[in-house]
Amino acid sequence: MNRGLLYALVAYGMWGVLPIYWRALHSVSAAAVLSHRMVWSLAVVVLILSVRKEWTWIRRVDRKAVLTFLVVAVLLIVNWYTYIWAINAGFIVESSLGYFINPLVNVLLGGIFLGERLRPVQKVAIAIACGGVLYLTLSYGALPWIALTLAFTFGFYGLLKKTAGLNALEGMGLEMTLLSVPALAYLLLSGDPASPSLLTGEPYITALLLGTGIVTAIPLLTFAAAARRMTLTTLGLMQYLAPTLQFFIGVFVYDEAFTPARAVGFALIWTALALYSGETILRHRQQSQERTLLAKSLAGD
Repeated sequence: MNRGLLYALVAYGMWGVLPIYWRALHSVSAAAVLSHRMVWSLAVVVLILSVRKEWTWIRRVDRKAVLTFLVVAVLLIVNWYTYIWAINAGFIVESSLGYFINPLVNVLLGGIFLGERLRPVQKVAIAIACGGVLYLTLSYGALPWIALTLAFTFGFYGLLKKTAGLNALEGMGLEMTLLSVPALAYLLLSGDPASPSLLTGEPYITALLLGTGIVTAIPLLTFAAAARRMTLTTLGLMQYLAPTLQFFIGVFVYDEAFTPARAVGFALIWTALALYSGETILRHRQQSQERTLLAKSLAGD
């Protein structure tokens, strides 16, 4: 198997089954789980950076980078807290919807903030996805706020990271450094009754809390490794593996309701994704063929 494909399967596969991990921590408050995740993620990143002896990037961290990553960190807090809370509140299916919508949100944000020109099919796909969200809103009488919060916080997170000048591991190190101080303060000073002590809590809960850093770092690192070895088109298509797994876990493992009204809304969003993905594949093939013809033409000259 291609190593890039293997890395991508590990990354998206782990992201896809994380609801089971967070659900196992249902007795711990979402705020406490989030705080542990920040602290132990920092510990894992520091260990990896130390083994690799990759600390020179710190010299590139200036005031602008710190301010950018403060905003990034806030987006990450909102995204992670919403996701952890939603999983344990019985909204795994709606959470999966957020990550189905996310690629289209990325296209929209790229057009608005980076001046990337939206192609006609992309505009149609975004319009259909908006129709799906509107249908779900009218059907249930409320916005699917969990899905929209996850999609837009992760979209803006990616947008800011794209312009930050640090790679995935370096960026995560700075993010977790900024977040670990308030996270530690919460764990030590909040008095949260649903925040168990690592010394006196149940052993399996303690192990799961300590493992939050590992389950956070591994998919990020394998994703970065996959991105270096695969085309963005292939990687972009594989990203649907994670929300698909989350969707099936919500419906078939935890018996969340999937009503006809919800099915229609999802179908519209899946149609939008099919259009977007199909157009992306065709465009990629066309560009590859054009490059091949150009190379042959230059070789002939």
